[in-house]
Amino acid sequence: EALKKIPDEVISKYYGCGSPLPTGLDGLSILDLGSGSGRDCYVCAQLVGRNGNVIGIDMTDEQLEVARRNADDYCQKVLGYPKTNMRFEKGFIEYIRDAGVEDDSIDMVISNCVVNLSPDKEKVIQGVYDALKFGGEFYFSDVYCDRRLSDEIRSNKVLWGECISGALYIEDFKRICAKVGFTDVRKLEMSPIEVNDPELKDIVGEAKFFSITYRCFKLPDLESLCEDYGQIAYYKGTLPGHRHFYQLDDGHRFETGRPMLVCGNSASMVGESWLAPHFEVLGDRSVHFGLFEGCYAPKNDAKGQGADTALGGFLAESSGSCC
Repeated sequence: EALKKIPDEVISKYYGCGSPLPTGLDGLSILDLGSGSGRDCYVCAQLVGRNGNVIGIDMTDEQLEVARRNADDYCQKVLGYPKTNMRFEKGFIEYIRDAGVEDDSIDMVISNCVVNLSPDKEKVIQGVYDALKFGGEFYFSDVYCDRRLSDEIRSNKVLWGECISGALYIEDFKRICAKVGFTDVRKLEMSPIEVNDPELKDIVGEAKFFSITYRCFKLPDLESLCEDYGQIAYYKGTLPGHRHFYQLDDGHRFETGRPMLVCGNSASMVGESWLAPHFEVLGDRSVHFGLFEGCYAPKNDAKGQGADTALGGFLAESSGSCC
């Protein structure tokens, strides 16, 4: 429904590999990296409402012109806001601060198949962490690989244009996140990307590529492993479009009103982030019960599928970290 209100010119210039747009953003401040023509910003302008604000950063003059040209009419005439609640800045995603975004000022950073194009991905992720407020989140989709790519792949112009040659090795991405402060990276969605052209397929060999949506929370008390403090979380069913359940990640599905035993990290994510109004968390970290045995193994993990734990049956087959 939100897309139907966006100007055709903005839609036609859209490029991306996923849909990094959660709901429940009313009143929040959103930053879109590599915003292009502004499609995701226009959607977010609806989701945050008149009391929220959206900033798009892009380096392409032509795309910025499209985004800026339609912004006032869209916000004030289509959405009926008293003033435009989004703006578009020219800049490089490696230098967020230089584009006029202050540290600790953003509730959520989104991006759609952009980080893989950066020559300095660590600088991008560090800049995101710095821009986020406490409890903020980097919620984004991008292209990843199951291994480090050769120089031949990384220098291929066709593969670069397809967002393949810039794909970051999944484990290197997690290492970068841990280094800058995103301790517990959560995967929400993952789908394979097929390379079908015979010539390109010969170049990439056995490398496998994926479009993945990750969630990275700026919460200083997150731990490298999932620890058990006996905490329980309830989802209130109040996020728009998620009346019956909420999927935090690929291993954490909260059914509305059902008590769920969670690790300390998950308790922080739903109880101390922008999600807090929609959850109730019982307990704190005053008593430690050891490693959280019922925490999930990601669905695509070779060790098998895991699950969150409802009361009465929290010892799942899988165990260990949520990383």
